[in-house]
Formats: sequence, C-alpha cells, structure tokens
Amino acid sequence: MSETSKPQPEPRSAYRAFRTIATRWMDNDAYGHVNNVVYYSWFDTVVNAHLIEQGVLDIHHGQTIGLVIETQCNYFAPVQFPQTIEAGLRVARIGSSSVRYEVGIFVQGEPMTAAKGHFIHVYVDKASRRPTALPSNLKTVLEALQ
Repeated sequence: MSETSKPQPEPRSAYRAFRTIATRWMDNDAYGHVNNVVYYSWFDTVVNAHLIEQGVLDIHHGQTIGLVIETQCNYFAPVQFPQTIEAGLRVARIGSSSVRYEVGIFVQGEPMTAAKGHFIHVYVDKASRRPTALPSNLKTVLEALQ
C-alpha cells in the first residue's frame, strides 16, 4: 500500500448523523484500551439505532432485514473507558439490495476520528433470506446520509 493510499483520520464534517455511546469497564482489554471487537458493536449500534429511530427498521415485525456481509475498521488513536465516544454515520453506496455504511468513531469533543470503518448490509426477505429490493422509505432515509 502506498503512502498516499494509507487510511487517514477524518473530520466530523465527513459524517451526516451522530450517536453518543458510553464506553464500559468491560470494553477495555488487557492493554488498557477498548478492544477492537467493541468497535464493530458500535457500528451495529449506530446504524440500527438510526434506522429504528427513523421508522424504517422494525426488528420485531418487519419483513425486510439487513445482513452484514462485509466489515472493516482502521484505528488511528486509542479509546479507553471511561471515555464517551461519538459515532458518525454516512452512506457511501446504495445498491438495489445492499448498502455500504461508513462509521467514524470520535472520542467525545475530538475533531478527528480515532477509528473509521464500514460494513455492508444486504437486505433480504426475513422469511426466505433471499435478497430483496430496498423498501422506498428505507432508501429515502439512506439517501439523506449520503
């Protein structure tokens, strides 16, 4: 990987929506910082909470669900309990049945990401688990995050 393509921290202005998340004692690992696996739970939290609050994800009765098929994260600075993080959210790509969400993790009040990553949801019919077209109300919410 060349120096110019090396992932770099990003500013808050690169993201469209934010969610505050408190770190927990159990998030720290033996090295004194939040363990890498916790970041992926933050990604799930920021995306799914946003969709639920916007009324386009019904985890109990909805007929369309998003399944994660790819995830990735780059780390720039440590996060540790008891810090609070602010997770920024944007949508990089909307396909016919898939979405690439990108998430920036900021230590509360910091201007640049401590980490950033993405995951891709493929939306499927809840019963058949076969890909399905994105519902129009979901597409509208996703477009606002681009």
